[in-house]
Amino acid sequence: MKPRPYLRAYMAGIMVPTIVLLIIMGIDAYHRFYLEVPSQFIFGLPGRPLERTILFPMAVVPNLWGAWNVLWVATKHRTHLPVGVHGSVIPALLVPAGILLARTTDLFYLQMGYALLAIPVGMAMYYLAWKFLVGSLNEELGIA
Repeated sequence: MKPRPYLRAYMAGIMVPTIVLLIIMGIDAYHRFYLEVPSQFIFGLPGRPLERTILFPMAVVPNLWGAWNVLWVATKHRTHLPVGVHGSVIPALLVPAGILLARTTDLFYLQMGYALLAIPVGMAMYYLAWKFLVGSLNEELGIA
């Protein structure tokens, strides 16, 4: 077997967000199709469809995680950054991009001040996900 560390890094990076997004869409499909009642009347979920707002994460987040993991593998010998610290930078890119997309497509409106408060929380969550989940996948594939 040829080593191909960047391909293995990409696959390890896309695994975690893909599974999380599949779970979110499964819960949404369960609420929408099994209950056969608009969910906002029972569970207090927002009236706007989840499909419109989940489209951006489903298209961008797994690919960004894969590319970000490839970048970590390519630069880990020069930067000596732990994988968790490297992964915690992603929310600083995703939150402003998501807000910009939401404003341009008129999906929902968030004030930038409130959204910027979510960046440190997102960075903490991404740090833990990258340290324990992506880091263990990298070790399993022999690229850590």
